[in-house]
Amino acid sequence: MSNTSKPKINPLSRRPRQQRLVMAVRGGAGTGKSHFIRSMSEAGLGRLCIFDVERKSRLLKGVGTQFDGLEIEQPDELPEFIDWALSGEGREQNYGCYALDSWAGYFGAKHSEMVAAVRERTGDPLAQPSAEELAADQMILQGVLRRLCIESGKSVVIVDQIPAKGKEAKEDNEVGRVLPMTASGLEYFVDVMVEVSLQEREGEITRVFQVVKSNSPAFEVGFELTGSVTFKDFLDQMQQDGAADLPLDAPKPASVPETLEEKPSPLTLVAPQMTVQELITKAESHGFKVADIVTGAKVYHNQSNIYRLTSEQIADLDRRITARIEKMNIQPQSGTTQSSVTPEATDESQAKSQPARSLKRA
Repeated sequence: MSNTSKPKINPLSRRPRQQRLVMAVRGGAGTGKSHFIRSMSEAGLGRLCIFDVERKSRLLKGVGTQFDGLEIEQPDELPEFIDWALSGEGREQNYGCYALDSWAGYFGAKHSEMVAAVRERTGDPLAQPSAEELAADQMILQGVLRRLCIESGKSVVIVDQIPAKGKEAKEDNEVGRVLPMTASGLEYFVDVMVEVSLQEREGEITRVFQVVKSNSPAFEVGFELTGSVTFKDFLDQMQQDGAADLPLDAPKPASVPETLEEKPSPLTLVAPQMTVQELITKAESHGFKVADIVTGAKVYHNQSNIYRLTSEQIADLDRRITARIEKMNIQPQSGTTQSSVTPEATDESQAKSQPARSLKRA
């Protein structure tokens, strides 16, 4: 098992270094949602990747050359395709922005599978999932939005549908049940939600993009753009509102390291313990003998073999010898040599009558 620990992330390295915009564009059929996401390829963000659940990107100009449209044939393929693009081999394509066309298409297909499973389990051809089953299903499916809108770190557009007027009020209409759920899921993951519609204004039919939900001060609820609106128009509006401090095309250079350096623990500064050999060397350098240490070990620690002394016992004998040395230096006896200050008990017979006098004085 490896003892290497995972480097600690420096929180200051996670300050935003690049501006991005995550949008949901809702509208009825034929309002130009797919053409709007195609305009992302001309916004200067890098190559666009469209996860095409409805398999309509083949109709858009520039598919395959100016941007990629990846057709999702089965709903279960979508999470795999997203993983491929964000963390798999698809990273080599260097995608700069993403789009999902459409969220309702994916959610509706998975919801239909769930309804079929409920009806098969209950034997009721008209059975509907319970509120708890719908909530649990919604949380699982929202993993797709989390990967795209949050974990990708790129600008994203999620296309959603709006049912024909009145359908959402019909409880027995399956589309009327699904689409409100997709809206409630989207609003948690996007910065701005826009509804696009065709309206008559000043005698002409024009396309209107109206903000219906916003987390950005650049887009107040009710804000509108009309005409041939592109994704870059929304980026420009965001930049004009004071978000120009962060670049759109590439992240700013990092000003701090991504990980924190490991600092040595104070516990590593503990002084090394003295060995028996170091104690002998110190004693002999000050005129003591090995026999003096042996005698002291017997008297103070009841240990006749000095090589079995514990670290604490060695430290205690060292303290006693040091104290004796300091005392001799303070009160030297005239006419004596260094050897004369060694303990008087130097063998076992003397130790019995006068046990380790010089160490005991310490």
